[in-house]
Amino acid sequence: MRAVRTFAALVVSLAVTGGVLAACQLAGYAQPTVSLRVRGNVADAQVTIDDIPVGALGFVQARGVTLPPGKHRVTIEQSGYFPWDAVVKTKDKPVMLQIALVPVPD
Repeated sequence: MRAVRTFAALVVSLAVTGGVLAACQLAGYAQPTVSLRVRGNVADAQVTIDDIPVGALGFVQARGVTLPPGKHRVTIEQSGYFPWDAVVKTKDKPVMLQIALVPVPD
C-alpha cells in the first residue's frame, strides 16, 4: 500500500514539475514567429505549408498563419487549376503573398 502512495506522489510531483516547465517555456522563452497571409482568386483552394495542410485559402487570407523565421514551401492547389508552389523566406516582418491560380484548359 505504501508503494502505491509513493508512486502516486511521484506522478503528481512529475505532473506539477512538467506543468511548471511548460509554463516557463510559454512565458519566457517563446520562439519568434512571422505572420504569413496569402491572397488569391480561388477561396476554397487548399493551402499546404511545409507539407502540412493548413486549410482553405480564404481562411489563410482572413486569419493568416504564424511561422518560425526561415524558408517554407507554400503550395496552393485546387481541382481544375494548375498548382501554385514556391519557397518563401520569412525573416522578421509579416509576409503577404498575392497569387492567381490558372485554370487548366479543357
